[in-house]
Amino acid sequence: MFKRHKSLASERKRALLSQRATRFILKDDMRNFHFLSKLVLSAGPLRPTPAVKHSKTTHFEIEIFDAQTRKQICILDKVTQSSTIHDVKQKFHKACPKWYPSRVGLQLECGGPFLKDYITIQSIAASSIVTLYATDLGQQVSWTTVFLAEYTGPLLIYLLFYLRIPCIYDGKESARRLRHPVVHLACFCHCIHYIRYLLETLFVHKVSAGHTPLKNLIMSCAFYWGFTSWIAYYINHPLYTPPCM
Repeated sequence: MFKRHKSLASERKRALLSQRATRFILKDDMRNFHFLSKLVLSAGPLRPTPAVKHSKTTHFEIEIFDAQTRKQICILDKVTQSSTIHDVKQKFHKACPKWYPSRVGLQLECGGPFLKDYITIQSIAASSIVTLYATDLGQQVSWTTVFLAEYTGPLLIYLLFYLRIPCIYDGKESARRLRHPVVHLACFCHCIHYIRYLLETLFVHKVSAGHTPLKNLIMSCAFYWGFTSWIAYYINHPLYTPPCM
């Protein structure tokens, strides 16, 4: 009887201890859950992982033919859609070194206009294969060189006539007759005019087309230099008198 009572008491103690342990665990779990819920709410809504976009680059195949003989010169592979005509000329020069980029003119068809260097391949491509015709434009010079030659010549030529060098005018006649003030004024205006052009060419203007055939330089210089020589000869002549006199 005593043993049975003792065993019941021990079982009650165990039950009480287990109940207390269970309550403690439940309270601890509640605290952890409450802490985790606050942490999740403070973090804000979950953001989806951004999808990785794979860039798809289109490549073109460019066939280059000779515009005169209509024979194929070469084929350029793996030309990107963002490549320009200038880039094509550079690759063409690497494939065929005798074709210099500054001397090559590319056309979509024989007899058509030459494509500008800034035009992209994507803007002229109708399919993945692009056909271009190459023309040798001859010896080329930069437009800056053309403008400098055009404006430097008249400036120096006019000063030679203004100084009345003996090989142009009679030395005795030049020494005997003094220059009229109008002659000095004309020389000053002429020099200021072309000095302004030279400064604008060097520091202001930007030419879109990089090069031009050599014949354009010769024609432009012949016009500017010849016209300057013509007006400078008469204005600086020892026998020159202003119209009002």
